[in-house]
Amino acid sequence: MKKLVLMAVAIVAVSFASCGNKQADAEKAAADSIRIADSIAAVEEAAAAADTVAVDSAAVVAE
Repeated sequence: MKKLVLMAVAIVAVSFASCGNKQADAEKAAADSIRIADSIAAVEEAAAAADTVAVDSAAVVAE
């Protein structure tokens, strides 16, 4: 009987260990998503600024 209780305790301990730290993983994934979204927004903003400069330059040349 003691062996069964010890085995059950061992199984529960392994279960807790295998599930551990899901909250930290979720927070890291959220931070990575925010960082990637910010990077994409910065690239799109730079591309829009470059397009604006190209249009302004074309307008100056056309005049």
